[in-house]
Amino acid sequence: MTQKALLGAGCFWCVEAVFKDLRGVEAVLPGYAGGTLDTPSYEAVCTGRTGHAEVVEIRFDPQQISYADLLRVFFTTHDPTTRDRQGNDVGTQYRSVIFALDDEQRRTAEAVRAEIDAEAIWPAPIVTTIEGPAHFWVAEDKHHDYFALNPLTGYCQAVVAPKVAKARKLFRDRLKTA
Repeated sequence: MTQKALLGAGCFWCVEAVFKDLRGVEAVLPGYAGGTLDTPSYEAVCTGRTGHAEVVEIRFDPQQISYADLLRVFFTTHDPTTRDRQGNDVGTQYRSVIFALDDEQRRTAEAVRAEIDAEAIWPAPIVTTIEGPAHFWVAEDKHHDYFALNPLTGYCQAVVAPKVAKARKLFRDRLKTA
């Protein structure tokens, strides 16, 4: 039975590209969560005034990849130690956030966050918030599969490609094509 995860780790183009290659991930949709507008748009969310985060909804088969393992990928493929920013992307819309969809996901998220923090793989404490549940709005079509459709753009070359390469290296045993 398919389950869902709702994660924000900066620009959703990066996050989508990292997760879509993992075995057990059936779909990754970019979108928005956690804000005040009932119909958020990319333009509105980019102002940083709506309270939304750019997120991805990951639909996954827990028999092939656990929620905890999705979170381990999440915590190691973006910088969870910087509040409201990832690299040059700055604002609340780029915050590191887990929207727990139920109590079990919240407990798992808290445990994995503590595990990663204790491993000290980052030079500063993790600031990722655990929120939720939250409504998910699917982003506009032009944001779907952005990296796959636009790999030669400057942003994709400079920001998305290195994150995808890191994920493929660290989690090669979990790739669909491994």
